[in-house]
Amino acid sequence: MKLHADRAEGVNVIHACEPGSVSVNGVAYTHSILIPPTGPVQPWEPAALADLTEAHFAPLVAARPEVVVFGSGTTLRFPPPAVLRELMGARIGVESMDTAAACRTFNILVGEGRQVWAALLIGR
Repeated sequence: MKLHADRAEGVNVIHACEPGSVSVNGVAYTHSILIPPTGPVQPWEPAALADLTEAHFAPLVAARPEVVVFGSGTTLRFPPPAVLRELMGARIGVESMDTAAACRTFNILVGEGRQVWAALLIGR
């Protein structure tokens, strides 16, 4: 699915989300990624929901966003509460949805100037 959003200077925008690929600022990614509102997209180690550990969310705790939009892949699945413990303890909101919905939501929130990060599982 192509997503159309104007890119404000320095703001990350997701332009397309397909099964197995997400395009951010014109660059296609085929592995899981973390997307801050500004700055470089970061590779993210977990390839699937079963791979998630609390340590995978440590960069997000350190960044202290208002909210994390978690994309669980092609279907909505929720991460185990134990892996989100540090985010919840830091009072960082987490919204879980399928990756396509997470891409759309990230664009809306970043367009509003919110401090949002996307944590996207991108699998084939």
